Amino acid sequence: VQLQASGGGLVQAGGSLRLSCAASGLTFSDYNMAWFRQAPGKEREFVAAFTWRYTTYYADAVKGRFTISRDSAKNTVYLQMNSLKPEDTAVYYCGADRSRYYTRAYSGYDYWGQGTQVTVSS
Repeated sequence: VQLQASGGGLVQAGGSLRLSCAASGLTFSDYNMAWFRQAPGKEREFVAAFTWRYTTYYADAVKGRFTISRDSAKNTVYLQMNSLKPEDTAVYYCGADRSRYYTRAYSGYDYWGQGTQVTVSS
């Protein structure tokens, strides 16, 4: 199984970025897909999830600004990030979990991508 994350970069506050996570080696439709982020000196935290039931969940800190989506034909999950803030600066990771019910705990995910850096300047 391989998860390949991309799309990070440097953006000014108020700007937008779209992250992508391409999955291979798994049956994409069986998995909950999620984005987490980790800022320096902090624990990895939940950002958003798109479940195998096609439901979506968001952390309060990003609700209304970020949108998670998935393209089953491309085995890819996306995170559209708008109205970015300096506090969104972190390494963003995508995870895959085959549990029946999604979780916001990073320990519950079976596979991880390599991470992509997002830096928001003020």
